[in-house]
Amino acid sequence: MTAHVPVALTIATSDPSGGAGIQADLKTFSALGAYGTAVLVALTAQNTRGVTGIHVVPPAFVAEQVDTLVADVRVDAVKVGMLADATVVHTVADALRRHRDRLPSVVLDPVMVASSGDRLLTEDAVAVVRTDLLPLAALVTPNLPEAAALLDTSPARTPAEVERQAADLLALGVPRVLLKGGHGEDPEESADLYADADGVQWLRAPRIRTRHTHGTGCTLSSAIAALRPQRPDWRTAVGDAKDYLTGALAAADSLDVGGGHGPVHHFHAWRGSW
Repeated sequence: MTAHVPVALTIATSDPSGGAGIQADLKTFSALGAYGTAVLVALTAQNTRGVTGIHVVPPAFVAEQVDTLVADVRVDAVKVGMLADATVVHTVADALRRHRDRLPSVVLDPVMVASSGDRLLTEDAVAVVRTDLLPLAALVTPNLPEAAALLDTSPARTPAEVERQAADLLALGVPRVLLKGGHGEDPEESADLYADADGVQWLRAPRIRTRHTHGTGCTLSSAIAALRPQRPDWRTAVGDAKDYLTGALAAADSLDVGGGHGPVHHFHAWRGSW
């Protein structure tokens, strides 16, 4: 009997340097035992030092990619990443609504700014993410600045503020929140907060001392999407995904990719055989 291999879909943007976006998502899916599929919404010209250009895919073709894929391929989980502008956000939201029964377990990573500091989401698109996409997500995974942008407030600085902002995001209609602490000020620990209707849980890990953090948000959200069909509940999937990312960060310095913020090591579990 053939084993059931979960199929994960990423709806996001291409990163030619391979550290973030569609490329990071597909690597993560493969590393964690899921078959990866992808719908591209934009292309970027970027490397480990920054983004020099963004070319948005025509919205009608984004919709056609989704419609054609789900007409044939089973999808067990979805990761939504960088969407570039408000028109694309509208298009993806419409596709998720149109195929609600065929696109389950949507993990929304509201990508707004790259690790290099380059802005990746237009100002008008943030409001559309808030009103159109959040209610369609099963889990949203913002970092502290992204959560603040979604709530139109200042980034949280204390654990109490993090918990309050997670509650405010739940109030916007998303059933689960993973508020990532990578931008926190603790030099020894990276603490993420998972929150849902049953309460909150802090997920703690040592802060890895590396500058090679390109694609961490993409990798974490795609790891959750890959693992959710393979785990009994969301909390377990989130915890195991954080463990995977911590390992990928710890092995990042073993790579030699570019002269800026290099990528995490998506295949760190197999690096000894390389």
